[in-house]
Amino acid sequence: MATLGLIIVGLAGLIVGGELLVRGAVSAAKAFKISPMVIGLTLVGFGTSTPELVTSLQAALSGSSGIAIGNVVGSNIGNVLLILGIAALIAPVAVNPAAFKRDGAVMLTATALCVGAVLVGDVGRVAGLLLVLALAAYLTVTLVMERRAKGSPAAAVYEAESDAVPGRDHSLLVLLALAAGGLVITILGARFLVSGAVSAAQAIGVSETVIGLTIVAVGTSMPELVTAIIAVRKGQSDVALGNVIGSNIFNILGILGITAMVQPLAVPPEIIHLDIWVMTAAAVLLVLFARTGWRITRREGGVMLCLYLGYLGWLLT
Repeated sequence: MATLGLIIVGLAGLIVGGELLVRGAVSAAKAFKISPMVIGLTLVGFGTSTPELVTSLQAALSGSSGIAIGNVVGSNIGNVLLILGIAALIAPVAVNPAAFKRDGAVMLTATALCVGAVLVGDVGRVAGLLLVLALAAYLTVTLVMERRAKGSPAAAVYEAESDAVPGRDHSLLVLLALAAGGLVITILGARFLVSGAVSAAQAIGVSETVIGLTIVAVGTSMPELVTAIIAVRKGQSDVALGNVIGSNIFNILGILGITAMVQPLAVPPEIIHLDIWVMTAAAVLLVLFARTGWRITRREGGVMLCLYLGYLGWLLT
């Protein structure tokens, strides 16, 4: 019961803290008159990925590399098969070709980099630095291209991601305090979740990696799920897709990269044998579904969700 309590409190902290952090940071950025396109590309992506980052860092510093890497790999699998699958079941997801051709290619490239790093057997500080530099290059090139394009379809998606975050009519000081409070709650939530995850793995006799791929990964992906559902219900399904793709890019290049720079990670054998390939297959499947008619239908969403349930069943058995 104590272990379950830690996990529940940890997940609640990640969800609440992540939501407060994103709302506070985005609203403060709007108060500073920062471009909605810049906010959507950077703050929304970083903000919704903060639970994954804090949790992976906490796990790595606690010596639980399986949870740290499993969180990244499992989150990317869940983003595509679970979150996008649920979003497509609610309503078909529209695909913006201009935005998808570039960001989809970057997602596949990041996935390939992750596969290469994982197959080495450990992700060290040099590999982590290269991943972070790749993220910086992607953000820089994208910002430069979109500012030159002035009102491109891709920029419209980033702006819609910014607008999808509920605003708060408070003073700048209150908004900054809201973001800081959200960060503190997220850090505490990650600490409880990692402690509970380690205890759960020991109690039920499974590896920490499996816990990282399932409970931890799904829990840290809740901000993306909330964002996707809100966007689809508002008729902004392209925002849901953009958030998933952006999150997957940030998870690999940012979260895995930063975590490895702080604490080198040993890759568990089970991830090398199965999970990294499931993540790769999910990314390829997303591209295939998105390019067929430039929309992800309810049937394709159902296929994604069934594949995720089958994957979970395989892990747990």
